[in-house]
Amino acid sequence: FFQAEDGIRDKLVTGVQTCALPIYAVGPVWHGGARGETDLLAGCYRTALDLSGGHGVSSIAFPSISTGVYRFPADRAARIAVGTVIEELERRAVTRVIFCCFSNDSAAHHKDAFAELGLS
Repeated sequence: FFQAEDGIRDKLVTGVQTCALPIYAVGPVWHGGARGETDLLAGCYRTALDLSGGHGVSSIAFPSISTGVYRFPADRAARIAVGTVIEELERRAVTRVIFCCFSNDSAAHHKDAFAELGLS
């Protein structure tokens, strides 16, 4: 994880979006699921929430970590992301989470993950 200093604008990574505290999570490369990829991906979300809590952040946004060139199956990644974040929110000061879905397929996977948890 790379954590930038407070107040740094992150235009190079996110284009037009800016934020006060970017937290970068490098997720696992998919190797078929036998190398602990599920736990590693869940750990990305937990660690980002840990870091955000240490800075009094109440809102956080996540892309679909590892589903691009790292080839993590998008449907599985969405279930891990949503499940992990929902589980962790009970212990966190974060009150708003945004899952940034850059495709209709990604959005559908995240909606399905919420529905599987009875949160649709």
